[in-house]
Amino acid sequence: MSAGAADIAHSPPLISLAGIRKHYGGGDKPKVDILHGLSLDIHAGEFVAIVGSSGSGKSTLMNILGCLDKPSAGSYHFAGRDIAEFDSDELAWLRREAFGFVFQGYHLIATESAQENVEIPALYSGVPEAERAARAQALLERLGLGERMQNRPNQLSGGQQQRVSIARALMNGGRIILADEPTGALDSRSGEEVMQLLAELADKGHTIILITHDREVAARAQRVIEIRDGLIISDQGKRPAKSGPGFDMHYRAEPARWRGDMLEACRAAWRVMWINRFRTALTLLGIIIGVASVIVMLAIGLGTKQRVVEKLGAFGSNLLYMSSIGESSRIPGRSITLADLEAIRDIPQIAHVLPNVTGNKVVRYGNTDVQTYIRGTGAEMPRIQSWPTRYGEFFSEEDDRNMATVAVLGQKVAHNLMPDIENPVGQTILIGNVPFQVIGMLSSKGALTGDKDEDDLIMIPFTTAGTRVFGQREPTYTIMQVADMKDIFAAEKAVDELLFARHRIRDYGMRNAAASIAAEAETQDTMRLMLALIAAISLIVGGIGVMNVMLMTVRERTREIGIRMATGARQSDILHQFLTEAVLVSTVGGVTGVVLGLGIGAALIFWDVPVIFSLTAIAGAFGCSVVTGLIFGFMPARQAARLDPVVALANE
Repeated sequence: MSAGAADIAHSPPLISLAGIRKHYGGGDKPKVDILHGLSLDIHAGEFVAIVGSSGSGKSTLMNILGCLDKPSAGSYHFAGRDIAEFDSDELAWLRREAFGFVFQGYHLIATESAQENVEIPALYSGVPEAERAARAQALLERLGLGERMQNRPNQLSGGQQQRVSIARALMNGGRIILADEPTGALDSRSGEEVMQLLAELADKGHTIILITHDREVAARAQRVIEIRDGLIISDQGKRPAKSGPGFDMHYRAEPARWRGDMLEACRAAWRVMWINRFRTALTLLGIIIGVASVIVMLAIGLGTKQRVVEKLGAFGSNLLYMSSIGESSRIPGRSITLADLEAIRDIPQIAHVLPNVTGNKVVRYGNTDVQTYIRGTGAEMPRIQSWPTRYGEFFSEEDDRNMATVAVLGQKVAHNLMPDIENPVGQTILIGNVPFQVIGMLSSKGALTGDKDEDDLIMIPFTTAGTRVFGQREPTYTIMQVADMKDIFAAEKAVDELLFARHRIRDYGMRNAAASIAAEAETQDTMRLMLALIAAISLIVGGIGVMNVMLMTVRERTREIGIRMATGARQSDILHQFLTEAVLVSTVGGVTGVVLGLGIGAALIFWDVPVIFSLTAIAGAFGCSVVTGLIFGFMPARQAARLDPVVALANE
């Protein structure tokens, strides 16, 4: 130990290294020893220069001193505490509160202004925005950069960038300044200015550890330690003129500041997105298409479902349909008789019974013959099935009782028989050989039931059809109207019990319109789900794009990650930063996708495509886009958070 070192041996050292060894490699890679059992004590307030040629191990020693790297063997005590006991968050806290780094390459974040670069350590210390801005401005003005606070690094000279780096080192107090070749990239004038700043800081009680290969620069320090081949070969110096303060090693975890952290992360993320806006736009494309597709597909699915259900409901949703499916042992032909219908009318839930006799017949008008569907029905049909006439009127109960030869045409058959006549009322047609007077034309149903077009039919009175057209008075099928929709299943059960009691066999079939509508709605829901799943594939593809871009971003910004870690960022801070960027990308894509989806939907409505927007679908699509960014951004963010600070800083 030199005389100078002996002068300060009576005070406890701030930094104490004992038997420090460091090697890289091992296992499949060759082992390279850098430090060979190095021991060193540094006291608070000292201005120490560690000098050595390239490859001597001085930069490795600086990384260990600054808690950026860990020794392979030996012990490192800081203010009496063994650093080996510290976890990653405590090491980040120590770097943030105790150390300030001044690098040869400045290591400023290119996308941040001078002021924002200086504020970084205070940001991770939880200092409020206004306070850290005032502190950064004061430091920059003190270092002669008051007019350059909003400039980015590429707008500053080398000397100015190094002064920004020094201001950043002092942001949280800078009790210990670790300067690695601080003048190596500067001209002589700028280098002299930097050395004067370091000397002033040493006079004010800061502990300065200067790493250099230049002996003239090292001579400006009060203590010079020479290192060669990983060992200290000389240690010369004297007691500092002014002893610096110690350091309180009581670790204080920073409280959660979600609002401030989120705003800062969003600000930084937006700036990166804007700088790389073309790449960001390509990344957003998958999210935008996915969200818009989900919204449009579900809107079309809902609109189509409603239209189909409305058309089915137009025939009456509170109706029961009953038909014969075999011959009764008592009566040949059809199993359901008019006597059965009279009994059904006494069931309390049944409001009306409408018998129908049907079949296909050739119909003639003038020289035109068509084969169409003839339906003999009751006068209550328009009310029960919500099917009004467009022209003329429907036949009455009196027409039914009197077996009147009157007919009401469906729109399609009217057009086929009389293409040149818009209103067929008053015309006479032949059904088989029986002349019928047309007294009305039905409005269009515009729907198909099975293979039958509902507009391609002719309706005539039930009694007329049974006696004069088909020669069979028993009904082909019967429609029963239930008084209250909620009683439809109870009514169906009551009818079944009545007929089974009368027939002793189930030679009839029944279905209710509500069940048919529900089945069709379920089918439409299945189709809508399939469309949504197809659209969701775009979201997954977009998520993969987000992950790919975030992995590229981590690779491109590795040095920035190292800078943030060196200035005190915890792994969780880095994770939040990059996760926020991924979520922000997907959020912007989600918002754009919602706007695009609504725009496409509006255009479809203009083109008379059935579209119903669902707030749930819109919110779900947007939420899925955000979750997609969260899920696919997590792996790149975690990769960034787990980077080694030394390796990250060395990245070009």
